[in-house]
Parts: sequence; structure tokens; C-alpha cells
Amino acid sequence: MSRLDRYLLAQLMILFGFFSLVLVGVYWVNRAVLLFDQLIGDGQTALVFLEFTALTLPNVIRLVLPVSTFAASIYVANRLSTESELVVLQATGVSAFRLARPVLYFGLIVMVMLAVLLNYLVPASRIQLNARSAEIAENITARFLVEGAFQHPAEGITLYIREITPEGELRDLFLSDARNQNVRTTYTAKRALLVRDAAGPKLIMFDGLAQTLRKEGNRLFTTGFSDFAYDIGALITIRPPSGRYMGELSTLELLSPSPAVLAETEKSRAALIFEAHQRLAQPFLAVASALLGFSTLLLGGFSRFGLWRQILAAVALLIVLQLISNAVADVGGRHAELWPLPYLPPAFGTLLSVAILWYSGRPRKRRIQQTFAVPT
Repeated sequence: MSRLDRYLLAQLMILFGFFSLVLVGVYWVNRAVLLFDQLIGDGQTALVFLEFTALTLPNVIRLVLPVSTFAASIYVANRLSTESELVVLQATGVSAFRLARPVLYFGLIVMVMLAVLLNYLVPASRIQLNARSAEIAENITARFLVEGAFQHPAEGITLYIREITPEGELRDLFLSDARNQNVRTTYTAKRALLVRDAAGPKLIMFDGLAQTLRKEGNRLFTTGFSDFAYDIGALITIRPPSGRYMGELSTLELLSPSPAVLAETEKSRAALIFEAHQRLAQPFLAVASALLGFSTLLLGGFSRFGLWRQILAAVALLIVLQLISNAVADVGGRHAELWPLPYLPPAFGTLLSVAILWYSGRPRKRRIQQTFAVPT
């Protein structure tokens, strides 16, 4: 690698790191605020909050890297032009394709990062995040069982606990179940325990009384019990731990989905194969974004007013590229034969960048001013 390549690549990587840090921070803070309200409001600790925010980082970084790549290439090209370094390099005979070579190296480095994120880190983080979410959903004690306060874990359910011992025993429990409009049942117990089994969490009450009020005839039935099991797990919706979402599957499983995987995800074979090719194609968008931003700013000559027209044109081209990517994602998962579509946006962006580099490197016609002699 020549000294010029190392110089430009160093500038690109430094600015790429800066823009990535800023954008990840903005996305992460936005996500962290929502998680904070959800987890801390449900009685979780700060460690659980930090764990959940850390598990969302791979997906946030995956969204940010292409934008950071584009911003870094734009910034470096603009600075080279502003400080006249670009003019000097072009005056010494350096072609547009030669200038774009370190940008290509830069795009390939980011492409490797994205490939690792999309095919390994993001699926692994989603698996762990969904597993922890299921555990938190089953943790009824942290979510609903609060001593000394009336709780409403579901519509028509009222729960009150006088005291929760350090051993997890619930004392002086009151539970009212009015989900059925014609029948209302109230349970009171001196002691209770929360236990888990394969079907979900159960509330075991000891030394209590069940009072059932039927509106038909306005009759009250009372039943004393020494122990009684109440299915409190039915009050919340918990995703079965055995099922997986499409985003949790590995790329190899998506490329050749088995009947068990199809049944587990409830997705079509075409949708799974298309998702796999999207993971393989999206890293190439980093190369297209880097080249597109850099090549567009090579259009036109030096101007004291800056390169704002070229920057706006580059942003517009990136938006078009993203619109093509969104359109491909909308129609690609319906038919198995459309699996090459995810490779269309990066191929279009790369070819467009090559065309812009070729056009910017053409010799420009100079206007020749003619001087006319004025007859005396």
C-alpha cells in the first residue's frame, strides 16, 4: 500500500470511528430510554437494564455502519478539496480511479465488519435477548408481586400482598378474579408461594378461603382450603422458549431451511432464503456507499463556495439507493426465484460510482478566449 493510500485510509478510518461513535450513541440513548421505562418500571435492577442495552448494540451498530461509511467518505473528499490537496493530486496526474483505491479498501474493511455482525453477532444477540426477555416475563415476583400495594396484573385481576419475606413467601394474600362477568371469585390466604413448572408459574396458596359470587341468583359460595394452586402464568403472554424467530436463525439454516425450521418460524421457504441472501448482500452496501460518496464529490472543479451541490447530489443518490433496497425487501420474500434481488442495490451503487469516476476523469474542454484587435 502506497503512502497516499495509507494517508487517505487513515483519514477515512478516523472519521468513520467518530461518526460511528456519535450515531451509535444517539441510537443507543433512544433505545435505552425505552428499555429504562420498561425494565425499571417492572422492578428490574440496573444490571438487567445494562444487559439488555448491551444486547441491542449489535443491531444498532449494524444499522449505523453504512451511514458512517458514507459520511466519512463525504467528509474526507470535501476536506481534500477545501484544502486544495485534491487539486494538487489531480494536477500531478493522479486519476479518479487511483484516488478511489483507498476508498475501496475502506469499504472492504467495513464490509467485513458488517458481514460478521449480520451473520454472527446480531443473530446471537437476538437469541440471548429473547431468552432473557422470556425469563423476565416469567418473573412475576419482580413485575407484579409488590408488597403493601394493590396490583392489577391483568384486566379484571386485583392482587394485594401484605408482606414478602426474604425467602420469597407471600403472607396475607388477597386475589380477586373478575374476568368472568357472571362469576367473581375472591381468594384470601395466610401464606402463598410462587413456583414454576413446565406449564408456567403457579401461585400456591395455603390456609385460605375462596368466595365465589354468581350474579345469576345473586348467590355466594365459600370454600375453605388448606392448599390451592392458581395458574398465575395465564395472566401474561409468554413466548414459548422452544420457538425461534427468523432473525435468530443462522445463515446456514436460512439458506437450506428444514421442515422443522419452517414449522418453527411459520415462514415460507422463499422468505427464509431471501433473508439469508439479504444478510450476505447487505455488507456490500458499505463498499457502494463509500465509493458513491467519494466519487460524487469529484464531479466539478475547485470552488470557493464549497462542494454543497455535489454533497446534496451524493445524499440524493444514497436515498435512491436506500429506496431501491427497501423496494427489494418488500417484494423479494414472496417468490423463491427472486433470491438474487438483494444483490441489486449494492451492484447498482457500485456501478454508478464507477460511471461517476469515469465521467469525472474525462478531459474537460476548456473555453478558448479569442482576442480581437480593434482597428485604429
